[in-house]
Amino acid sequence: MIPSDGAPKLAKEWFKEKIPDDLLVRFNPREIVHVHTYGGLSKFFKGLTEGALLGTKCWNCGGPEGNIWLPPRVHCPDCWRKMTWMTIDPTGAKIYSHSTTNLPGAGFKGTVPCPLISLEIPKVWTRPMSYLSKFAEDEPYIGMPVKPVFRRRNPTYTILDLAWVPVD
Repeated sequence: MIPSDGAPKLAKEWFKEKIPDDLLVRFNPREIVHVHTYGGLSKFFKGLTEGALLGTKCWNCGGPEGNIWLPPRVHCPDCWRKMTWMTIDPTGAKIYSHSTTNLPGAGFKGTVPCPLISLEIPKVWTRPMSYLSKFAEDEPYIGMPVKPVFRRRNPTYTILDLAWVPVD
């Protein structure tokens, strides 16, 4: 616990400027443990750690060829029927659009600048978002062929266990 007289000193250190004496500064340190379940989507995140890209398909709405969702959905957003798990073949995946950020967030501290990409994957109904983990000076570009890479060692069990790299 920070003593009440230490809060202004710590605030001055954090904000790098003089804190007016009439400002009340209070620190409430907490340790928060966030626990949640992926529920019906657990199979997707476990698949990433095993090097598998999984989506779901609605046989009612999509027919034999289309309507695979990535990220997956437990139930079809159109007819509300339970969807079927499918392994996605990423062959032919390419960048549909991209944007590069220099402040990508805590999960991307090691990759700045960070190219954020949306993907076009054959037979996948959606345009999933991800990031390009390796790239040259003139990359990414629209239509660029890419392939997935998976964080199998020390997985986070989050979407950060999946990234994309250029096809050689």
